Amino acid sequence: MRTTHLNRRQLVAVPLALALPGAFAHGEKTHATAAPVVKEQKPWGIAGEPGAVTRTVEIRMTDDMKLTPNRLEVREGETLRLRAVNKGRLMHEIVIGTAAELQSHAEMMKKHPGMEHEEPYMAHVPPGKTGDVIWTFNRPGDFEFACLIAGHFDAGMRGTLRVTPRN
Repeated sequence: MRTTHLNRRQLVAVPLALALPGAFAHGEKTHATAAPVVKEQKPWGIAGEPGAVTRTVEIRMTDDMKLTPNRLEVREGETLRLRAVNKGRLMHEIVIGTAAELQSHAEMMKKHPGMEHEEPYMAHVPPGKTGDVIWTFNRPGDFEFACLIAGHFDAGMRGTLRVTPRN
């Protein structure tokens, strides 16, 4: 009887284990979050509210390691929806930050390619899918956006983002 009980557990456990998402940072995981976005001021701005979006900018990502457009100009105080569209067959992501922070993060991703990370200033986008970053650019300056998946940043998958003062 104990053997039958264990077999039933195994029969239930196997399908449940197969149904759970994998713990790989850039695999098929959708990175959907039910928790509210934590708003933390960064040098390049703060997480925005969907109702405050003034425009949507589509950024196409391709397997030739290009982001199109690769230059954006934003007015200080503007809230954008950056819609990352993955036109390739590889996983890509878009991350906003300073040049130094993106470079540092890209180096970390090379050392730990399975590292999971999720912040409101990034979107992980599986092949053929889209992902949104809603961001309020409340500080002027020159920043960047990039794909930090190991090797993609070094291959040139990055762009510049200039936030001009309100004046």
